[in-house]
Amino acid sequence: MDATDRKLLNLLQNNARTSLKDLAKQAFISAPTAATRLNHLEQTLLHGYQAQIDYKALGYVIKAYVSLDLQPTQKKQFYRFVDSIPNVLECDCITGQYSMIMQVIYRSTEELDDFINHLQEFGRTTTQIVFSNVVATRGMQLEDAEK
Repeated sequence: MDATDRKLLNLLQNNARTSLKDLAKQAFISAPTAATRLNHLEQTLLHGYQAQIDYKALGYVIKAYVSLDLQPTQKKQFYRFVDSIPNVLECDCITGQYSMIMQVIYRSTEELDDFINHLQEFGRTTTQIVFSNVVATRGMQLEDAEK
């Protein structure tokens, strides 16, 4: 990956709907070259394009992080369960006191409580409800390695 690829990735992270023509112009390359590079990046580094939705505008006003202490023997069953819950935006296996952490959204604390009650069938939980967002979900701007 060179500086041009990093430039293309940064542009796409800022706006994944940037046209091929604009990507080429901003990266100082031709449109066919941009298309070839973008195709290669899609095969190696890009895992799709995603719209960022304003969940609050849809009524999902409760955002929380839920940690779960899960026994290794429960992982297979838990993975199936958590994958079936659309309110779970992300679930990561982590180190430390808890083995899983999930980012979830719900319309009410009652719905969140119901989810946590189901989770407790797998183990001990702790929940942190988000008051405000300081840094929105974003990509990491890639720096030029030659600097």
